[in-house]
Amino acid sequence: MSNDETNGMEIPEEMEDKVNGVPSETLRNVVYLSGMYQNWFLDYASYVILERAVPYLNDGLKPVQRRILHAMKQLDDGRYNKVANIIGNTMQYHPHGDASIGDALVQLGQKELLIDMQGNWGNILTGDSSAAPRYIEARLSKFALEVLFNPKTTNWKQSYDGRNKEPITLPVKFPLLLAQGVEGIAVGLASKILPHNFNELIDACVAYLQGEEFQLYPDFPTAGMVEVSRYNDGLRGGTVKVRARIEKFDNRTLKITEIPFGKTTSTLIESIIKANDKGKIKIKKIDDNTAADVEILIHLASGISSDKTIDALYAFTDCETSISPNACIVENDKPKFIGVAEILRRAADNTVGLLKLELEIRKKELEEAWHYASLERIFIENRIYRDIEECETWEAVVSTIDEGLKPYTENLMRAVTRDDVVRLTEIKIKRISKFDIDKAKDFIQAIEDEIAEIIVHLANIIPFTIRYFKAIKKKYGKGRERKTEIRNFENIVATKVVVANEKLYVNREEGFIGTALRKDEYLCDCSDIDDVIIIRKDGTYLVTKVADKSFVGKNLLHIAVFRKNDKRTIYNVAYRDGKSGSNYVKRFSVTSITRDKEYNITKETGGSRILYFSANPNGEAEVIRVVLKPKARLKKTVFEFNFAELAVKGRASMGNILTRNDVHKITLKQEGVSTLGGRKIWFDTDVLRLNTDHRGDFIGEFSGDDRILVVSRPASFHFTSFDLSNHYSNSISVIEKYDMDKIWSAVFFDADQKFYYMKRFIMEGNGKEVNFLGENPENKLICLTDEQYPRFEIAYGGKNEDRPNEIVDGEEFIAVKSYKARGKRLSIYDISKVKEIEALPREQDADMDGQDVIDDDLAEDTENSQE
Repeated sequence: MSNDETNGMEIPEEMEDKVNGVPSETLRNVVYLSGMYQNWFLDYASYVILERAVPYLNDGLKPVQRRILHAMKQLDDGRYNKVANIIGNTMQYHPHGDASIGDALVQLGQKELLIDMQGNWGNILTGDSSAAPRYIEARLSKFALEVLFNPKTTNWKQSYDGRNKEPITLPVKFPLLLAQGVEGIAVGLASKILPHNFNELIDACVAYLQGEEFQLYPDFPTAGMVEVSRYNDGLRGGTVKVRARIEKFDNRTLKITEIPFGKTTSTLIESIIKANDKGKIKIKKIDDNTAADVEILIHLASGISSDKTIDALYAFTDCETSISPNACIVENDKPKFIGVAEILRRAADNTVGLLKLELEIRKKELEEAWHYASLERIFIENRIYRDIEECETWEAVVSTIDEGLKPYTENLMRAVTRDDVVRLTEIKIKRISKFDIDKAKDFIQAIEDEIAEIIVHLANIIPFTIRYFKAIKKKYGKGRERKTEIRNFENIVATKVVVANEKLYVNREEGFIGTALRKDEYLCDCSDIDDVIIIRKDGTYLVTKVADKSFVGKNLLHIAVFRKNDKRTIYNVAYRDGKSGSNYVKRFSVTSITRDKEYNITKETGGSRILYFSANPNGEAEVIRVVLKPKARLKKTVFEFNFAELAVKGRASMGNILTRNDVHKITLKQEGVSTLGGRKIWFDTDVLRLNTDHRGDFIGEFSGDDRILVVSRPASFHFTSFDLSNHYSNSISVIEKYDMDKIWSAVFFDADQKFYYMKRFIMEGNGKEVNFLGENPENKLICLTDEQYPRFEIAYGGKNEDRPNEIVDGEEFIAVKSYKARGKRLSIYDISKVKEIEALPREQDADMDGQDVIDDDLAEDTENSQE
């Protein structure tokens, strides 16, 4: 009998005495390993889920974290404790090694919420580990002491060895799970809840309790930027993208000041070096100056675009990563998947319940205090203690006091018990002799007032909880503002930003192209992730990926790097249909096709041939000279054709007939100019990037040497090209097409002279960012306008506040000078406020408007007279 047949089964007595030589009686007592696995694996999985990896919904803590906090509370005396001592005390409750407790304690401390740390606790930015437990110290934070602990509302259980008691869950009155975040891998499932902002969580709790909508997004201690469009409330299937913050330190240096969550400066630099080694980016060196703040300097190689390098860092390194949340928690000893919003609602409801329970416990304590204080007052005020002087037995004493109290107990909150009477007998003579009736009445009244207040709070528990949350925010929310900026990220096309790290060669005779054919004809630089478009003389073409060596066919006409969705590269083609058919011309673009699939420029008639071909990166349309083969009755054998006469159509279009006669040859007559016009550019304020997709604010139509003017806060400007790869900061106040004749007017406070000034100037320069208010960083811009005739209203203050407001005409007040000039002082008097007001129309403007009307009327009269 096989093991499978006997697994988990008892062998009946009537079976043979031996199985495979083993007595049947022995086999009955055998437990097979596979059976043990089946029976015990679920127990093991349950233990890992419930006791190690997944947090509990009630308090948001894993068991080891809860035990650490409980042990720290047991040790708490307001002073720091050695972490080694904390670990040792925690081992009374946690049945695992000191290393696991120490790691959990360090991670808990690095969240900077529940634990005050002293010493070297490591660095989440660099990944440096903490010092040994004997060298560092910790204590519970004031926030933790206020929010996490209350033995009166805590449910307890026996520790693993039965010697101590530990909390089942802590009575946490705050959405701690969402504030700290958590990550754990169990058996068969995992939990990954991202951290959220302290103040935003409190605001969301208040909004929920007030019946309002709320939205929660992650906030990371490493700062950086995050895109949350697919956060999916933190549930499985969602994802967030996180990015480092990269700035231009100068034209040849980039600076990383914030890193993505889950990465360190070491891992980030390692990914950058790896991308450089693979040729995806090209850098000279990296300096890591990180200390309290991140500072990674990336020095670029000569001639490398800083804007494209920024995009390449996001595309090929850990400067951009994706995080997949998975909100899994334990509730009622079972794992559950619930969203972030639901976790917050449960936490808020739990806080309401805990506050209500605390109020009820306090009310019960006060009622007991009132009851005993009232009994004590009756006992002493009515001199009942004298009645027991004659009593000879204990029972007589108790009975006498009980009888003496009965006439005065009608207004008590509950009946008098034997314990109450016994407690009265314990009052010392000294206390009776010093008893003050007025103080007793005041004490009882204070208790009644507090009970009345608690009753009001219980009747209005939701407003009470809202006030509690607001008090927590006011007390502990300062310095916990959002660190991670929520942004929309543009999609970076890797092929557009990758460095051309390879050279492409062709062997036309054998029909091969590739980067390994170094002895053959050089075509162009490319990258190893580029696509290449190949066009043959018979009109067939395809797009294929760059490889070391690949066969693409003979009779090659055109080979170039292919850019997907490139609408500005226009192909001008003349082709013959078949061996003796008509000759056609067409203009088309190739924006998106299936890789390695063959297409055809011609009508696919056998024997078709390309007669003329040009690829034009900016839609140029040249003039060609067509020479026909002589034949009878053909008078004109040479003529010219301008491709500008053709419209750009799809790649599958047939084209227009050039001639029905046989063509001898076609040559270029005249270079063409672009027929596409300027590029219309928009600026998307969400992603701070230029685009041609009509997203954001329209800036203008650009061509040639046109530039973009960027005015940044507080008071600087610079110029950029209209390249779509440009990066812009979120400090932009003005971005527009540069007009060299536009006059700008600025009102500002000069910190050196302590007066308000006005200046009018033209923004000019070579692209370098300059400050137009001078070198003093204390100078403050009040108003900047490009109004042709600006007007400003001045309100006086200080000793001159009684002076009437004055209106200044900017065009009359000061002439146009350089942006470097200081300007002209607005007034010698103290100014409290300056604001721009509506400009008045000038006489010449009115005259011009009137002239337009006259001209229109005159034109209409002339037209009527002609009719």
